Amino acid sequence: MNKMKIIFKKNGVLVILAAAAIFVGAIIYAKKPAEANMILFYSNSCPHCKNVESYINDNGIKDKIKFEEKEISNQANAALLERKARQCNFNVAQGIGVPFFFDGTNCIMGDEPIINYFKDYASQ
Repeated sequence: MNKMKIIFKKNGVLVILAAAAIFVGAIIYAKKPAEANMILFYSNSCPHCKNVESYINDNGIKDKIKFEEKEISNQANAALLERKARQCNFNVAQGIGVPFFFDGTNCIMGDEPIINYFKDYASQ
């Protein structure tokens, strides 16, 4: 009978540890947005976009984070940028600047905020 209690205690501990690992994994996964939905909008003539591009290249960000890049001189890309900005409740009547990053949920505009996002995201 004592052996049965020991076996149940060991199995109970294993079940609790497994449940905790699954719970922690789910929390970590939930904190990272789906990379498939990430988009960096930029313009070839934008100096702030060049800053973001340099940071991405100098720090191997494309190896750490998967995202699409869309140049906004293309009308379809510009329309997509506007839809994403509206989704984030940006006032598009005032114009939308680039660089503009959509992480699947949130919108980030400006070189420094985007670079900081990449720093934080890549360090997770």
